[in-house]
Amino acid sequence: MPKESFLVNRIKSVGFAFKGAFLLIRTEASIKIQLFIAVVMTFAGFYFKISNLEWILQIFAIGIVMGIEGLNTAVEKIADFIHPEFDEKIGFIKDVAAGAVMLVSIASTIIGLIIYLPKIL
Repeated sequence: MPKESFLVNRIKSVGFAFKGAFLLIRTEASIKIQLFIAVVMTFAGFYFKISNLEWILQIFAIGIVMGIEGLNTAVEKIADFIHPEFDEKIGFIKDVAAGAVMLVSIASTIIGLIIYLPKIL
């Protein structure tokens, strides 16, 4: 069987990535909430006519929160698959992953406040 080209492999990888993103959005309540917030903040960005730098920061904040949420979900699914019953060590791993989401969410909220509070006040 001939080896697939680099381009074909990249196209397949992008397809798998889109599939994963759609699975995440379709199956996880927390990402649905974060997606809703992202849409609201995007509309707010247009409404308040935020600067290019503010757009960059906002898009980065949205992307990092959603990306880390995806990794958190993957960690939880792997942990549950490997050890379905409660285990203190697995609980620790899942708590740390959830903590990472919380940390980037707090940072993103602060970025949002820095961008929008002066415009609202």
